[in-house]
Amino acid sequence: MTTPTRTTRAPEPGRVGVPAAGRAPGTALRRTALYATLVALALVFLLPLVWMVITSLKTYTGAQQIPPTWLPEPISGYGYEQILNNSANPVLRWFANSMLAATAHALLVLATASMAAYALARMRFRGRGVFFALIVGTLFIPPTSLIIPNFLIVDELNWIDTLTVVIVPGAASAFGVFFLRQFFLSLPRELEEAAVLDGANQWQIFWRVVLPLSRPALATLAVLSFLTNWNDFLWPIFVLFSPETLTLPPGLGLLQGAYVTDYPVIMAGAVLASVPVLVLFVLAQRHIIQGVSRSGLKG
Repeated sequence: MTTPTRTTRAPEPGRVGVPAAGRAPGTALRRTALYATLVALALVFLLPLVWMVITSLKTYTGAQQIPPTWLPEPISGYGYEQILNNSANPVLRWFANSMLAATAHALLVLATASMAAYALARMRFRGRGVFFALIVGTLFIPPTSLIIPNFLIVDELNWIDTLTVVIVPGAASAFGVFFLRQFFLSLPRELEEAAVLDGANQWQIFWRVVLPLSRPALATLAVLSFLTNWNDFLWPIFVLFSPETLTLPPGLGLLQGAYVTDYPVIMAGAVLASVPVLVLFVLAQRHIIQGVSRSGLKG
């Protein structure tokens, strides 16, 4: 009786333990090109921020120097002293106003958009598709064309020159409804059906099942809404007049004189305005990536 011989397959190139002679140089070259591109893009985005910080640490004379120098000589806190000790331009008050307005606006957007998006994603009613199309259609309306109608409305409500005027308008976010609806559609219906079998009503399903599962999308929308309100410049100019109620973007515009531009002061204000944005993104970047990656899976 003959014993069957066992044949051994030759390992394929590229597998573990076998060098892929033809693929290694090309892979290394592509990886080097990718890293070089990423580094170049990072420099493009980071250099303006670095220049902003460096200029904020210069003296008034050093910022006017031609040709400009990268390193401040000497390092000075002149710009920060001016914005912190200037009673005519209360930058810290503007900073607090912007923080309050942006935070309240983001929370209001989450409340309105989440409920509207859940109704459009899960509830069945006549005209649901028409309502959703109308909401998405408002995204194509230029915001500047709504300034005068919105001004007339808030003027009738006596909201002019109050923080309410930069918090409430725009809280019904069409983008927020669209974004959260797409995320809600990606959630498995089996979880909601199980909650119904346990006796949960529609509100309990929304509050205890859907919203906890939607934390990445909610965090993403909160950050985007916060940044939109934080960076808003045009609308506050029309509706805020007194120095005590100004927010940071229009307030920083007052730091520029009619004939002289004090670059260290302006850049120090810009650094102050950038800190909350950077901190918020660092804290929420994981949720932002998850929310963006999942919001378009199904629709």
